[in-house]
Amino acid sequence: MAQPDLTLTASLRPAALDARRGIVRLHPEALTALGLRPGDPVRLVGRRETAGIVAAAAPGSSSALLYADDLILGNLGLRDGGQVLLTPVPLTPAARVVLAGPVEVVAAVSPEMLRLALLGKVLTAGDDVSLLPQDVLPDASVRSLVEAARRSLANTVGFAWTSTLLTVVSIEPSAGALVTMNTVVAWEHGATTHGGPTPVDSTPARPRGTGDAAPAADAPNDAPDVDELPGLRAQAEELTELLDLGFHHREVLGRLGTTISLGVLLVGPAGSGKSALVRAVAARVGARVHPLWAPEVAALTNQAAADRLRSAATTARTGGPAVLLVSDVEALAPAESPGPVATVFRQVLTESIRAGVAVVCTTSRPEAADPALRAPDLLSLRISIPLPDQALRREQLTALTRQVPLADDVRLDEVAGRTPGFVAADLAALVREAGVRAALRQKSAETPTVAMADFTAALEVVRPTTMAASTLDLASVTLDDVGGLDEVKQTLTESVLWPLTYPDTFARLGVQPPRGVLLYGPPGCGKTYLVTALAGSGRANVLSVKGAELLSKWVGESERAVRELFRRAREAAPTLIFLDEVDALAPVRGQATDGGTTDRVVAALLTELDGVETLRNVVVVGATNRPDLVDPALLRPGRLGRLVYVPPPDGPARSEILRAASRQVPLAPDVDLSALGDELTGFSAADCAALVREAALAAMRESLAAATVTAEHVATARARVRPSLDPAQVAWLAAYAANRE
Repeated sequence: MAQPDLTLTASLRPAALDARRGIVRLHPEALTALGLRPGDPVRLVGRRETAGIVAAAAPGSSSALLYADDLILGNLGLRDGGQVLLTPVPLTPAARVVLAGPVEVVAAVSPEMLRLALLGKVLTAGDDVSLLPQDVLPDASVRSLVEAARRSLANTVGFAWTSTLLTVVSIEPSAGALVTMNTVVAWEHGATTHGGPTPVDSTPARPRGTGDAAPAADAPNDAPDVDELPGLRAQAEELTELLDLGFHHREVLGRLGTTISLGVLLVGPAGSGKSALVRAVAARVGARVHPLWAPEVAALTNQAAADRLRSAATTARTGGPAVLLVSDVEALAPAESPGPVATVFRQVLTESIRAGVAVVCTTSRPEAADPALRAPDLLSLRISIPLPDQALRREQLTALTRQVPLADDVRLDEVAGRTPGFVAADLAALVREAGVRAALRQKSAETPTVAMADFTAALEVVRPTTMAASTLDLASVTLDDVGGLDEVKQTLTESVLWPLTYPDTFARLGVQPPRGVLLYGPPGCGKTYLVTALAGSGRANVLSVKGAELLSKWVGESERAVRELFRRAREAAPTLIFLDEVDALAPVRGQATDGGTTDRVVAALLTELDGVETLRNVVVVGATNRPDLVDPALLRPGRLGRLVYVPPPDGPARSEILRAASRQVPLAPDVDLSALGDELTGFSAADCAALVREAALAAMRESLAAATVTAEHVATARARVRPSLDPAQVAWLAAYAANRE
């Protein structure tokens, strides 16, 4: 019986979650007419043929339209719209898929991880496909795998993983096949046609019939060169010495009556190049690499996971020197409640190391990995990859832009200075985004170049991976935009910006930089605005914390939140941690009635600020209008040791604040801000900014076509805006500041 078909008009209006996931939406009546259910595959024919998965469109949609995203329309050859013939097709699992993509993505994403990114998608040869997992209509049995793929792709590829496009070079069968856990997925290296070099395959996680197959080994000539990994040379030399001695000079160890353990724990921020380092070193010593992605194995049943681990270890022990590379090891051996799979994993590691196989486990969260892995007969050597500083980021940018035609105005030193917390993958994403911006500007140019403006535009959208869960939308203001408070701004520059910007100078002079600063003063005098201006300098990442985000009724959760906050700060260093209303977060201990939660939070803060573990390139800034309520232990030197009083503005300062607030406001010549500042006795900085806003609104009330704000409008606003400062509180805070001095 012939399959029914339907001709529809393509419409570029996907649901937000559908974008680039291979989903097309139809009116429910059209689904019924075709005998389709959400999640069924369909064949789509426009100017070319492709395939997709159907879902129901929103209520009120048209039954004559097919709703799709730009990726599907591009695969159909109908970017400008047109008619689409839709036909249901039987569900056909793909046996093998070969893809091509950007070199940096091919190097970073393993075939196993790539299969999870494509899981549940219906592909056709010649299609463009994204790395975004198909998590709109996922099978319940693979939901955890899809979530793991999302996290690992973000860590591995960096910010640009959501916009990266790949090309389906070939697929078996050739059209409309569904990627499953049994599909063999491969990269086609060095070519985008069918005649290219042999691809590197993924093997199914759960093959049927003959047992699990081990992951394919990376050939040495496929690995990057160590010289192509700036900033990792010291770690590469340490790992090279260990592997060379263990693989090629064991007789020397025998003559010395000793042995060597080839277990290594490689620790570093996500995207810092841990896996690339292992492949480069393995190629240098002539060893094969057998990759194993821990989240994929952990998502299997206990028996299947154990079989997969033993199979991988058996394959690694045959065929000469080999490295078993286990990525994101904390998924297989978590620190909390390790299960039976963790026990099998430790046994497999022990047997492999005794058999002469090098085992390298990587993690970006060492505190989340089982401490038992650090036993002498397991991962006895720990190699750490630090977050790159400005000089190292400059070196990495030089390597990444070696093939990029840069304009004369590009200053890589400045770009390196404006990318705190960026790792190698983030910098690669930044260079790619700058190249895209340059291409959009110069579509018809014969010799396009990437200009400094392209890097500046890219910096607005590319964020460091370490800050992915903490991105803040900060106003584009600096300390120059803060009116008055010259003495306070100078103190903050020395106490906050200098330690973050010039750590080498402090080290050279033997000076310990301040750990933290407490801003205190009456409400509305600009404490939070000053921190916003510090953040706007662009020289540090910013983590803003409010009391409710750390306090929890569950025992131990508040302390965990404090540890997690400072861990993220260290990973993203240089970092500024802003604790707003710190009196609510760290009150005087022994007086709370919350069961001791705030007391434990204060203790955790004290430990992080001045504990055994060094707080390097991290500065904490607190703000309060009640410094007497803050625990005194938090205010001693070495913690929030610099107390900076932010006083109410005087006449000249109020005039400066008015000028800063009205910088974008067209004032008439009859508005005298100096005289107005002298008149506003008792006004805070917030009150002055409110006065300018109210004056502009008065002009709008008079006429929506008003071109300027006049003195009459200011007078009207003056009658409406009242000072908010409490004289008694101002006097008390001034006396407190005087006593501190």
